[in-house]
Amino acid sequence: MNIYVCIKQVPATETKIKINAGASGIDAAGIKWIMSPYDELAVEEALRVKEKNAGSTVTVVSAGPQRVHETIRTALAMGCDNAVWIETPEDIDSFQAAKALAGAIRKESTPVDLVFTGKQAVDDDCAQVSQLLATFLEIPYVTAAVSAEYGASSVTLKRETEGGTLEIIELTKPCLIAAQKGLNEPRFASLPNIMKAKKKEIKAYKLADLGVTDADRKIRLKNFQLPPPKQAGKKIPGDAHTQSKELVRLLREEAKVI
Repeated sequence: MNIYVCIKQVPATETKIKINAGASGIDAAGIKWIMSPYDELAVEEALRVKEKNAGSTVTVVSAGPQRVHETIRTALAMGCDNAVWIETPEDIDSFQAAKALAGAIRKESTPVDLVFTGKQAVDDDCAQVSQLLATFLEIPYVTAAVSAEYGASSVTLKRETEGGTLEIIELTKPCLIAAQKGLNEPRFASLPNIMKAKKKEIKAYKLADLGVTDADRKIRLKNFQLPPPKQAGKKIPGDAHTQSKELVRLLREEAKVI
């Protein structure tokens, strides 16, 4: 079985973000970068399917600047067999990313059986690449998958919708599955595997190799702004009667919500 897993490198969630000079995005300098947490679920699911199907291989694919190699090697250390890197600028949009990922997968000599992604990246939260990628590959897909049962030619999935409702969907292979929290618990890479991952080859493509140009961009971002700092809270002195009376006054006169 030929399994592909697409991952994205994102700023660590505790990173303090700064806006770049042109206000078109974040300043990438000094940021700690990690694999998007939903993509960790995708890697884990790909590896679990591989372990249950002898002779299967997992190829990790990622797009971004040179620093993305670090995150690709994390996936290799977890157990992925092969790696593909697409060299791109920082600011490609979801359409370009999906077209590039699809182009790279098509370049591989092995046909697709399963493609795994995270349901969304935690930096821009667009939640578009999975659907676009499946469309480019012309395969069915399910997003926000929390459970999967794999048959010989099909996959039965449960996906989470808003409000906690679960849908049960059966897809024929090849197909794409976008992982949601609850699908599995990602493993940690062992030290021997981390050392082995440092020596593994990472195949490289440029956007031009995959037929992706700036004309494919659908979205351009501008005028990024950090949210305003939170105002300090107020402590109202006095007994309960005094406090409640003052609270009502503040809600009416200052907050103007009543």
